[in-house]
Amino acid sequence: MFYRLTSATVIGVDAELIEIEVDLRKGLPQFTIVGLPDPAVKEAKERVNSAIRNSGYDFPLGRLTINLAPADIRKEGAIFDLGIALGVLMVSKQLKLTDDMEDYIIVGELSLDGYVRPIHGALAILEKVKRAGIQSIILPYTNYREALLISGLNLFPVKYLTDAVDLCSGRTRKSDLLVATAADRRGVIPERVPQEDIDFSEVKGQSYAVRAAEIAAAGGHNLLFIGSPGSGKTMIASRLPTIIPPLSEKESVETSKIYSIAGLLTTEGGLITRRPFRAPHHTASEISIIGGGKNPIPGEITLAHNGILFLDEFTEFKASIVQSLRQPMESGQITVSRADSRLTFPARFMLVASMNPCPCGFYFDQERNCQCTSSQIGKY
Repeated sequence: MFYRLTSATVIGVDAELIEIEVDLRKGLPQFTIVGLPDPAVKEAKERVNSAIRNSGYDFPLGRLTINLAPADIRKEGAIFDLGIALGVLMVSKQLKLTDDMEDYIIVGELSLDGYVRPIHGALAILEKVKRAGIQSIILPYTNYREALLISGLNLFPVKYLTDAVDLCSGRTRKSDLLVATAADRRGVIPERVPQEDIDFSEVKGQSYAVRAAEIAAAGGHNLLFIGSPGSGKTMIASRLPTIIPPLSEKESVETSKIYSIAGLLTTEGGLITRRPFRAPHHTASEISIIGGGKNPIPGEITLAHNGILFLDEFTEFKASIVQSLRQPMESGQITVSRADSRLTFPARFMLVASMNPCPCGFYFDQERNCQCTSSQIGKY
C-alpha cells in the first residue's frame, strides 16, 4: 500500500515543499526513514509510533518505509511528524482522505501522547505555500496566530493527532475548525508601535554625540562612539531605536519571518513592529554573530536585519569577527557555505559600535589622567 502527502521544511530563511511517501509491505516489522534525514527526523519513528498508539490507533506490522523527497535536500527537525503519522494511518487503512484533502500541506511535531507541538519558521513555510499556489495547510494550533500574518490561505490548526485524523476523514466539518478569514486577521498586525520603556529624550548633554546619533538614525548610517567609560555611549546607542522610523509592513513580515525561523517569535503572534536592536557580548563566537553551524541558523547580524547591531567594547571583539562584517555591510546579506550546502541570510543592518580611546579609557578625559604609554595607545 502506498500513499503520498506534502509537507515543507525551512532552509535558511526560505522553505521548500517536501513529499512524504509512505509504503507498507508484508514482512518482518521494520520502520525505515530515507531521503537524507538528520537524527531528529530519524527519531520520528519513536515519536510517531507512540503518538499513534496513545491516540487510540494501531501501529501497523510489516515493512514500513518513509521516503522524504527530494532526496538531495537535507531534512531537519521534527516538522514531518504529523504528516508521517497520517501517512502511516492511511497505508494501514485506518484513515481515508476525502478527495479535497489531497492537496493540503501538513506540518507539525508530535509529542508521545499525540499532541501537536509548534514549529519554527511557520511564516517562511506559509509564504512558500502561497507562492506555490496551494490554498490550504494543516498546522499546529499554537502557530495559528502567527500563520494569520499571511493572508489568502485556508488554515486548519489542530491540537492533537486525532483532530487531524477527524479533519482528513471528514468526520469533523472544516467550518468547525478555526479557518483564516479577514475578521481573524484584525488586530494581528498592530496599528502603531507600542511605547518603549526608554526614550532618546532621556539623554542629557553630549550635544555632539546626540546630533551624530540623530543624523545616523535619519539616514541609516553606521556610527562609532569613542569616549571614556561612563560618558553615555551605551545609553545613547540603546535609545536609538526610539527615534528611527518604524518598520513598514513588508519589513515587519520579513523581520518576523527571521525571528520565526530562529524560534524567537512569541506564540501570541503578531508582527514585529519595532526595529530589532541586537547587542551581542564581545565574547560571542563568530558563528553566533555571523550565522552558520552544522545546521546553519541565523546569526546576530541577520537577527539585526532592518534594525541596529550594537557592538559595545568594539575593540574587544575578535579581529576575525570584525573583518567578517565587511561583506554583509556592503551587500546587505551573508552567505554561509558548508560542505553540503550554501545558504544566504539577509543582513542589512545599521552598525553602531562603541569603544574606549585607549586601554585605560581616559585618553580624552578632562578630569582623569591617562595612564597609558604612547605605544599602548597606538597598539590599541
